[in-house]
Amino acid sequence: MIYSVIGSNYGDEGKGLMTDYLAALKPSTLVIRHNGGAQSGHTVEFEDKRFIFHELSSGSVRGADTYWADTFYPDLYKFNEEIESFLGVIGKKSLPFSIYASPSTCITTIDDIFCNMLRESLRGNNRHGSCGMGIFEAVLRCRAGYKVCIGELFKMNADTLSQRLAEIRHDYVIPHINEILKEFNLVLENVDLKSLNPSAAEYLDLLTSDDVLYNFAQGVIDNLKYIKLKKPSVDFLTKYDNVIFETGQGLYLDAECKESFPHVTASKTGLYNPVKFLDYLGLQLDEAVYVTRTYMTKHGAGPFADEDRNLFFPDETNIRNNWQGSIRFGRFTSIDSLISRINNDLKTADYRPAVALAVTHLNETDNCLLTANGGIEIDEFVREPLVTENIDKMYLSSSKYADQTVKTQLRNCI
Repeated sequence: MIYSVIGSNYGDEGKGLMTDYLAALKPSTLVIRHNGGAQSGHTVEFEDKRFIFHELSSGSVRGADTYWADTFYPDLYKFNEEIESFLGVIGKKSLPFSIYASPSTCITTIDDIFCNMLRESLRGNNRHGSCGMGIFEAVLRCRAGYKVCIGELFKMNADTLSQRLAEIRHDYVIPHINEILKEFNLVLENVDLKSLNPSAAEYLDLLTSDDVLYNFAQGVIDNLKYIKLKKPSVDFLTKYDNVIFETGQGLYLDAECKESFPHVTASKTGLYNPVKFLDYLGLQLDEAVYVTRTYMTKHGAGPFADEDRNLFFPDETNIRNNWQGSIRFGRFTSIDSLISRINNDLKTADYRPAVALAVTHLNETDNCLLTANGGIEIDEFVREPLVTENIDKMYLSSSKYADQTVKTQLRNCI
C-alpha cells in the first residue's frame, strides 16, 4: 500500500500520530519526507515516552526507513542533534533503520536560515509567522541556480564546501540581502547596526562571518555518515510492504493557498508532491489520509477565520516561541469547508485514490467536532451525507497513542 498523510488545516493536526499508526501495520515500511524541512514538529508518543520528529520520519519508532525526496530541504547541520536525542529516547546506540536521500535533494544552508531570521526580525510586529528555519530562502536560492545537493556533498570535504558556500554568499546571498533590506528602505552599505533591533543586527553580522560558514560546512560533512544516496525507483519502493508520504504543515499553508497568503509555506502541502513522485515511476497512490483535530489550530501569524479566543487546550509540542508566538485555537466554521479542502486537493491527481479522514484529539472534546454552532457527535458526523459521499473510511483517535486508533469503513474503497 502507498499512503499519503496530509494535514487538512494549518498543521498540528496529528500527522505524526497517523504516520506512526500506518507504519505499525506492516513490518517493512518506507516513509518519504517530501516537503518543507526541519520546521516540522511531528509528535509520537509510545509507552511512557514521546518524541518530536523534524527530519526523521514519524515511522521511526516502528523501525521504518526514512527517505528524503528532492522536494524536501533538510538541515544537515543540526541533523545529528535529532538523531542523538532519538537514540537517547529509545535507549539504543545506533539507528535501527536507514536514512536515504535522493542525490538531487538540496540542503538548507546557514545563510538561508540567517536571511530568514533577518527578514522576520525586520518585520517586527508584522511577521508572517515563519519558523525561522530558512526553507523559503532555500527555495529562492535554488530557483536562482545556486543549489547545494546532497549528491555533490559526498564529493566534498569541509574546506571545499565552505569555499562553495562563500562563492554562493558572494554571488547570491549578499545581493539577496540587499533585496531584503530594500523592503525596509535600507541599504546594506549604509546600514548602522546600532539602528536595527538587536536580533536583526546580529543576523546581519553573522551573514558576513567566514567562521560561520566553515563551522556549518564541517557539521554538514560530518553528518553525511547517517545518509545513504538512493535514486527513486520502482524496485526501491516495491521492496517495502507499505510506503507512506509524510507531509509537513497543512492545506491552508500550501504555497498556492490564496486564503492564507502571504502567511504560507514555500512548499506544496497536499497531494501534489506524492502524485508527481509516483507519476515519474509509473505508480499510483492507494490511499490519501487527511488528518484533522476535532477543532482548528494555527501556530503563527495571519488570518484565522475559525479562531475562538475563548478556546484552549494544553499542547506540549507547540509551546510559545519568538517566531510564531502561541498556538491559537478555533472551531470549524462548517464541515463543508473541511470536505471542500479535501476535494480540491484530490483534483491534483487524475485518478481517485481511496480517501480517509483521520480525526484526532477526540478525548479532548468528548467525542465531538467543535463547530461554530456548538459541536457534532462523532457518531453523527460519520453518518453525515456530506461525509459518506466523499470519504471512504475514517481513523478515529481518542488517545495520544497510535495503537489505540480505530478504523471505520464508510463504504467500499476504490
